[in-house]
This record gives sequence, C-alpha cells and structure tokens, in this order.
Amino acid sequence: MSPKSPFTNHLRRLRFEHEEMTQEELARRVSVTRQTIIALEANRYVPSLLLAVRLARVFRVGVEEVFVLPEEKKEPPRGAPQRDPD
Repeated sequence: MSPKSPFTNHLRRLRFEHEEMTQEELARRVSVTRQTIIALEANRYVPSLLLAVRLARVFRVGVEEVFVLPEEKKEPPRGAPQRDPD
C-alpha cells in the first residue's frame, strides 16, 4: 500500500477549471494510469518530483499551486531568545 500523502492537492479543481478535463485525459497527458490520478486526488499517493512537475505543466501553474504542504509546527531557531509566557 502506498503511503498517505503529506500533501493536499488541487488536482480535481484544476481539472474542472480546465474544461472539465477527465482523470483519463490528465493521466494520458502525464503518462500515468487513471488509477494513479484517482489515488493522487484522494491523497493516497505521494507523487515523484517528475510527476508533480508534469502535472503542474499541464495546468500551466507552479507545483506549489497544485500541491500544498500543510504548515508544520515551527520550532524557534537554535539560539533564538525564548519568549516568556505572560
């Protein structure tokens, strides 16, 4: 089983914004199976960098506009002064 993707994506929305492109058509354009597109849209598959770039190019957007990595809890940089809780 493929790992659950840490990314969320906008593939479904982008497909519909581009003349309601089917999963099959998108799969053909990026040289994968329709099942791969289904898994990507369900966040059940982590795409390779190559596939992520191909998908972005189909929609003429940046990879960051297709895939979003939710913000992780940020730790303060080492050596940064610590704030005192009020």
